[in-house]
Amino acid sequence: MTDDPQGFLSLIDARTPDATDGRATLVVDVDERHANHAGAVHGGMLATLVDTTMGAAIMSTLDGGSTATSQLTVTYLRPAKPGRLVVSAEVGKRGQNLTVCDAEIEQDGETIVHALATFALLDG
Repeated sequence: MTDDPQGFLSLIDARTPDATDGRATLVVDVDERHANHAGAVHGGMLATLVDTTMGAAIMSTLDGGSTATSQLTVTYLRPAKPGRLVVSAEVGKRGQNLTVCDAEIEQDGETIVHALATFALLDG
């Protein structure tokens, strides 16, 4: 347990996504600390950003309870470099126990990542 309300996000210098009505956005500035050996933003960092933003989008549709990622598919379309990333997510289909969500990361007006995830809806 952590005293920091941002939790893990504070370790990667990201904030909680802005979310309402099944949509969420996260803007984060990444630097060389987030890069892999080749100088591109680490794929795990990008996966964390889409997962977090999709979770926030889904939470904005719930009246209590929480979510857990059940499946996450991340397609890396091009390398991300240090700079500003804009992550957007939108809830797609919602069932009784599962919800599907899409997300993208853009940098300099180009899509660099597309993600699709299934989240389990958990009772409070």
